[in-house]
Amino acid sequence: MDATLIIKIAGIGIMTAVTAQILSKSGRDEQATLISVAGIVLVMITLVEQISSLYSALQTAFGL
Repeated sequence: MDATLIIKIAGIGIMTAVTAQILSKSGRDEQATLISVAGIVLVMITLVEQISSLYSALQTAFGL
């Protein structure tokens, strides 16, 4: 696993948390929830891409 992947996921999490906190403190709870869901979706997309590349590497290594 690459360190940049961990930093990217942590950055998305921090930005999402800060944005959601700012929105919830200003009374926009619906938008804060949407921002949280969008952050989760972004992390999931990133992880799916990495799992796909791992699967491809395993197929190549084992000749499947």
